Amino acid sequence: MREFEDGERNDGGLVREEKIGGVTRREFLELGVAATLAAGAGEMAWAADTKSEVPRRTLGRTGEKVSMVGLGGYHIGSQKDEQESIRIIRTALDSGINFLDNCWDYNGGASEERMGKALRDGYRQRAFVMTKIDGRTKKAAAQQIEESLRRLQTDHIDLLQFHEIIRMEDPDRVFAAGGGMEAAVEAQKAGKIRYIGFTGHKSPDIHLKMLETADAHKFHFDSVQMPLNVMDAHYNSFGKKVLPVLVKKEIGVLGMKPMGAGDHFAQQDGGTGGMLALCDELADQRGDYRMRFGDAGGAGGVGGEKF
Repeated sequence: MREFEDGERNDGGLVREEKIGGVTRREFLELGVAATLAAGAGEMAWAADTKSEVPRRTLGRTGEKVSMVGLGGYHIGSQKDEQESIRIIRTALDSGINFLDNCWDYNGGASEERMGKALRDGYRQRAFVMTKIDGRTKKAAAQQIEESLRRLQTDHIDLLQFHEIIRMEDPDRVFAAGGGMEAAVEAQKAGKIRYIGFTGHKSPDIHLKMLETADAHKFHFDSVQMPLNVMDAHYNSFGKKVLPVLVKKEIGVLGMKPMGAGDHFAQQDGGTGGMLALCDELADQRGDYRMRFGDAGGAGGVGGEKF
């Protein structure tokens, strides 16, 4: 049965809005999001009451068990007092999160330096440390690996990832003779890094080219990081294009930007949350009321990386 309120035009020319079971479309969307958030809050409260460990998943073929939620490294360098950054990292480890994200270039190296200080006093042994490098040449990559090791105050990095694979030429540069991959493989053989992956947040096609280039060089990545969130399914989807390939190849999946850096719930003019406004717009364009939430598979959901 169709009911109407002000918002959609009827035969008489009045502007009315369709109601579903006595609820307008906007009210339906708001109720759905509120219920999702309430359910999540209930699960968190239960976890707090039982002091349960953060669930862990196996990272691809590595056999490593990493927490389903990781601590993003970009914002770790932004606190005014570095002691606060250290407390955040140690609290995460004490609470069962063992996957730590970082990058050679975050906050000019401050994120790695603060994490290195937090990993003293036995905390390093409890952490799975991932950091990223930007170097595309062997020389630049080798230098950045050494700098990251020094800042993190460790003799090895658990997972090193090539950062921001966002240009079509990046895969060829990384795998070229004298390219960054040579430095990563040499560091791995020397015991300075354990696993190798890559990240990117621009185009699924570039991710696929990186994987194809790796295949051509008979190289198997241990992990791939990409955006996976509620809106991914609607446009140029990593979840649709890349995720099935990673599952088939048994490559560890690292999902980042689960909340789109907060943009999905950001307030828009008029007070409506960003995700609600966008879903409403999509519904108008498609002429229905369906929303498809993308599936994010794999282990170690990671946030905090720059756009």
